[in-house]
Amino acid sequence: MRQLLMLLLLLITFSVNSQTKSCWPVFRGDPALTGVTQSALPADPEILWTFASGDQFKSSPVVCKGTIVVASMDGILYAVNMQGQKVWTYTSESGFEAPATMHGAYVYVGDLGGSVHCLDLKNGEEKWQYKTDGQIMGSPVVYTWQGKTTLMFGSYDYFLYALDPESGKLLWKYESDNYINGAPACLNGEVIFGGCDGFLHVIGVPDGKLREKVEVATYVAGSSALEDKMAYTGDYDGRFSAIDLAHKSIKWRWEDATKNLAFIASPALSGKTVIAGCRDKFLYCFNKSDGSVIWKYNTGSRVDASPVISGSKVLAANMRGDVLILDLNNGKVLTSYELGSAISGTPAVVDGKILVAAEDGNLYCLGEK
Repeated sequence: MRQLLMLLLLLITFSVNSQTKSCWPVFRGDPALTGVTQSALPADPEILWTFASGDQFKSSPVVCKGTIVVASMDGILYAVNMQGQKVWTYTSESGFEAPATMHGAYVYVGDLGGSVHCLDLKNGEEKWQYKTDGQIMGSPVVYTWQGKTTLMFGSYDYFLYALDPESGKLLWKYESDNYINGAPACLNGEVIFGGCDGFLHVIGVPDGKLREKVEVATYVAGSSALEDKMAYTGDYDGRFSAIDLAHKSIKWRWEDATKNLAFIASPALSGKTVIAGCRDKFLYCFNKSDGSVIWKYNTGSRVDASPVISGSKVLAANMRGDVLILDLNNGKVLTSYELGSAISGTPAVVDGKILVAAEDGNLYCLGEK
């Protein structure tokens, strides 16, 4: 009976704001940061509505329970309903570049002043705030392992932090050797992140102890995507790597030595493929097993926004303001929409709609009319 109760508790906890076709609670969809949505993409997207803020959006929108949350550079966090109407706002003393994360009744977000805020999702009231000694550029991740839920995020003070999501109490912190810019990814009881120290760090979620680290590059600015005992990540030197965590080694590495332009966007994983956007304007589809390029597509502008996979389609956005839907199998563009403003945050996809926060300060909802 005790084991059954524990199993039910674990299933209930795991299902809180887990990714569904109506819920995209973290900027890559799930704690492993795989970038896969359960929602279908619109066949011919058009703007359904626009919500205007007072400053740039560089962060990514997240959405659950019919509420979209997105943070702007002037330090205002907006909650907007699925009709494009403002529900509430919350103001920080510092701006936001990091995406928010939703879990249960709360939303968590880090700011450029180094604070993480926990807010009530219904009304935006602050529950607690935790201060670090460096700016926070990456999304927090909420992860449940063996019945215990932990909130984790990195800071420019070199530390990865683990907090109790209810109280904001520090559980542990792990020190790296340089800034932590991207979001941590979680799988199989481990939290994994790349740092500006050039290493991929593997930390045990229960105790915050280093399990292993693998040298990847000079800087790893983005986030990794995890699957089984593999991590996939790009770096600032223009290389993309598949890291075998079981053997603490690079399984394969791809680079274009003529360009060496950075991978800032996080990759997306599906089947045999890894999709990654680069600042060389291209979207790449790599074979997971050997790193060979299955296809590549020149989007026409720098790709800082992370791609999202929906079934046999890939959603991508670039700094020219193009929203593109491509065939996952061959890279052929199926449809596109030109917003005309730079997009650096990852779009969210729910209920057949695409939510894009652009640098012109507008939140766009694209779908079929």
